[in-house]
Parts: sequence; structure tokens; C-alpha cells
Amino acid sequence: MSGETGPASAAPPPGEVEPGSGVRIVVEYCEPCGFEATYLELASAVKEQYPGIEIESRLGSTGAFEIEINGQLVFSKLENGGFPYEKDLIEAIRRASNGEPLEKITNSRPPCVIL
Repeated sequence: MSGETGPASAAPPPGEVEPGSGVRIVVEYCEPCGFEATYLELASAVKEQYPGIEIESRLGSTGAFEIEINGQLVFSKLENGGFPYEKDLIEAIRRASNGEPLEKITNSRPPCVIL
């Protein structure tokens, strides 16, 4: 009776290694502009998909919402005028995780919507 009937509690998470491990993201955002909530929302979505990812936030200049993956700028609100779509950032992280070349994210959603 060695307790072999229950599920193994030390089983690795789905997908060989913890998804996102080895990928480092730095998000620089403008706090006075109210972009912290956008950062937290994006960081939460990324962590849900890639629990092993390292995300660092830095306070940036006015209007900034810049994202680097492994030291490469992949998104700039200062250039695009909006915020990245989660799906585009998730795809960039997937590429970085697989060692594929990164491309700059050029799609962006508007910073605010007036109804």
C-alpha cells in the first residue's frame, strides 16, 4: 500500500515545462495617465496563459505603454497610439518561448472608447 491510487500531486503542469519560462517581459507605462489598470489586466491574462513568465513593470514617460520581450521592443503606444490586443501579445510570447524571431506588434486598440 504505497498510495498509488490517487493522482500524483507532483505532476508537471500541462505542456512539458511551465509555459513561458525563460521569457521576460518588461512593460513601461505612464501611471499618471491611468495605464496601471491596463497593465494589470494584460499581466493577468499573460500569467494565465504563461504561468512561468517573468513580468516586470516600470513607470514610464507621459503616454507610454511600451512592451519589451527578452529585451526587444515589441509594442509601443507612443508609436501606435493605442494598447496591444491580448491575442497579439500572447502570440509574441509564444514565438519567444519557441525561440522564433519576434516581430513588432502593429495592431492596437484605441486607448478609450466614447459611447
